[in-house]
Amino acid sequence: MTLTELKYIVAVARERHFGRAAEACFVSQPTLSVAIKKLEEELELKIFERNASEIAVTPLGEEIVRQAQTVLEQAAAIKEIAKRGKDPLAGPLRLGVIYTISPYLLPNLVRQVIERTPQMPLMLQENFTVKLLEQLRLGEIDCAILAEPFPDTNLAVAPLYDEPFMAAVPANHPLAQRTHITTEEIKNETMLLLGTGHCFRDHVLEVCPEFARFSNDTEGIRKSFEGSSLETIKHMVAAGMGVTLVPRLSVPRSALDGSADNSQDLGDAAFVHYLPFDGDPPTRRVVLAWRRSFTRYQAIAELRNAIYGCELPGVKRLS
Repeated sequence: MTLTELKYIVAVARERHFGRAAEACFVSQPTLSVAIKKLEEELELKIFERNASEIAVTPLGEEIVRQAQTVLEQAAAIKEIAKRGKDPLAGPLRLGVIYTISPYLLPNLVRQVIERTPQMPLMLQENFTVKLLEQLRLGEIDCAILAEPFPDTNLAVAPLYDEPFMAAVPANHPLAQRTHITTEEIKNETMLLLGTGHCFRDHVLEVCPEFARFSNDTEGIRKSFEGSSLETIKHMVAAGMGVTLVPRLSVPRSALDGSADNSQDLGDAAFVHYLPFDGDPPTRRVVLAWRRSFTRYQAIAELRNAIYGCELPGVKRLS
């Protein structure tokens, strides 16, 4: 057997589809299928059950795929050890970031990394928490910026900052005249939520659990309460469709310094008013996570330094 064959079976187990697995491995589907069939013949067992609708992994196949992933990680570690011996900062760093952080952190972070460690370009992946955790486990990315909580996957985790939430209401809404707000005051409002899969949706439902009734797939008007991104949600707020909660870093500077301009984006203070919470605001903890087997410790340290070098207005930095 070869490492390439092991890579193929891991890809098929992840995608549950030979065509998508072949695309992920940058080979043709016949090439991948022939290699997997050869491996099954060598092992004298079936790793996958094939039918017209889906690909399933056999019980023994599950064990083989897990072991194959371990072998691939160990093989990658050998390359990392050799690379670290030369320069741990040499070469790309594959970074994953969740959707509700990436637009507001990455532009500044990329500039910081280019200035500090130009020999270590970032290869960026934007995705949901559950997908990034899977990519970390499979070694497809090196580290990820996530918001807690998430399932314990035996990752190394370093806290970055605590980020408060703010309420976003239409500029012509009665609440827009307030300087602060409480969770009680938004309970009777139409709450706009991100779609299922976004961890920030779960954070909002923790603050306002009464809106969990919108969390299931339902028919009719309730579907309009969900948006695909924070920026989409802000446009819905600007249109007067309801209110929402947003993380502090997503609030445009114009909304806080009074420089609103009608020519700016619909999400700015000309159309949306952002209110801090009274007392201790709801927050999320943002962390950097990586596999414990990842050997480029200095690369992780430099990435953290670059994050701390970014402008992070309104958040509490953690060390």
